[in-house]
Amino acid sequence: MWIQLMCAVCWGLLGSGFALQIQCYQCEEFQKDDCSSPEFIVNCTVNVQDTCQKEVMEKSDGILYRKSCASSAACLIASAGYQSFCTPGKVNSVCISCCDTSLCNGPRTRRNRNSAMKLHRGILTILVSLVLVLMTNQL
Repeated sequence: MWIQLMCAVCWGLLGSGFALQIQCYQCEEFQKDDCSSPEFIVNCTVNVQDTCQKEVMEKSDGILYRKSCASSAACLIASAGYQSFCTPGKVNSVCISCCDTSLCNGPRTRRNRNSAMKLHRGILTILVSLVLVLMTNQL
């Protein structure tokens, strides 16, 4: 019975894709600095806000930033709607970008794109190990 229950739980977790909560930088009003310091980090709503959004507006007196958590659909619609206004380096340019890993709407740094996948594999390894331990204890 335990083996069947654990297999069902593991199968359910594998199929659901592990709903992980991401973190994003968030500044609601436009900021002169890029609001990428620790006090701007927020936890996004699980299963609702799966994307970080960054809006960059170039004005004659400098660049303004607005960042937030968003649903992937809402972010993609917003970025598509402003695509014709996005001309980096040009005054009055507005660019909206979307990304789906924690703190990806922060400062531009080199990050390992596979870090989320490594975490995912690590969780799978732990679950499979747990099932094997439970199975051997039941035999």
